[in-house]
Amino acid sequence: MQREESGAKVMPELVAYVDGGCLGNPGPSGIGVVIQGVAEGPVRIAKGIGHQDNNVAEYAALMEALQYAIALKARKLHVYSDSQVVVRQMTGEYVCRSPRLYSLHWTCRKLARSLAFSISHVRREENAEANQLAQAALRTESRVHHSGSRVRATFPGSISDRKG
Repeated sequence: MQREESGAKVMPELVAYVDGGCLGNPGPSGIGVVIQGVAEGPVRIAKGIGHQDNNVAEYAALMEALQYAIALKARKLHVYSDSQVVVRQMTGEYVCRSPRLYSLHWTCRKLARSLAFSISHVRREENAEANQLAQAALRTESRVHHSGSRVRATFPGSISDRKG
């Protein structure tokens, strides 16, 4: 499913499931991303992102998927998200007027122009794996926030497990 193009591997088409969440709104937050279509198998990303609100976490998860797809030189990325706000803003159905979301929205739209991008809304049950990753990351972020020490969670197939 990948091709060689002038010495670099090119991933023609990827699918990502993204989710962001927080404990409290705002509160300790995390993102979960599952990217399918990579030759080595699905990529799973779980990251704590500090003290944020839910919509910021949802956009951060989308940005992570976009950045990863671009790094893999993907030609096409379809994203599934359970956030109606993010999906409707990214498709232009809603205008992003929120000052706290505007720069995230703008950055995601700019990244999305680098490839054939599409996004669809799915129910939370259809986004369970990304949700589990986000929940695990935000619980780690919550422990970090309360204890003041850094705890690093490792997830099989996550970026930290991949060798560049």
